[in-house]
Amino acid sequence: MHQYKGRLILHTGSMFSGKTSSLEKDLNRFSIANYKTMAFKPKVDSRFSESKIVSHDKNSFSAITVEDSSDILKVVLEKSPQVIGIDEIQFLKDKPEKILKNIEVILDMSVTVVVAGLDMDYLAHSFEIVKELMPKADYLYKHHAVCKRCGTDAWVSHRKVNVNDRLLLGAEGEYEPLCRSCYKKAIEEDKINLNQEKFL
Repeated sequence: MHQYKGRLILHTGSMFSGKTSSLEKDLNRFSIANYKTMAFKPKVDSRFSESKIVSHDKNSFSAITVEDSSDILKVVLEKSPQVIGIDEIQFLKDKPEKILKNIEVILDMSVTVVVAGLDMDYLAHSFEIVKELMPKADYLYKHHAVCKRCGTDAWVSHRKVNVNDRLLLGAEGEYEPLCRSCYKKAIEEDKINLNQEKFL
């Protein structure tokens, strides 16, 4: 069996950093090597397709939509895959403790688990499940997009629309990857614009 048997592989970073593309690449490599692979995506993420995982560069592959990690465990118990991929793990509905517990059960079945998820929200606050998975991962990859303003490595996804919900699905129309310095400038600009709107 391959060296990744029962191992956890985590791809994280900001939006547009290539997390989903890396997940797809990993699953494709296992599939080419004749391992039984399955992919899962949260039901809430139907931006590009309801039955496929689609990256921002428009690559896609089939996936099973799920509400939470218990749905994933149920399918794994029924179908016995050797490798699974979970995209956008921060959108699963159950609490981080439950997700961690179910992933641990799957790993104990000698299944390789490849995960992709955002490390931070638009306010630069950590997504709890990804923060908890980081020290538990056997292989951890921090991906970087390119800052839209200065061209250096991006640090966070800046929300360009005035919506305060923590989870707002979107793409380039709603978000832009920014480095730490450009993000802080953008936040100050947002505050000024918001104050100006109050007087209109």
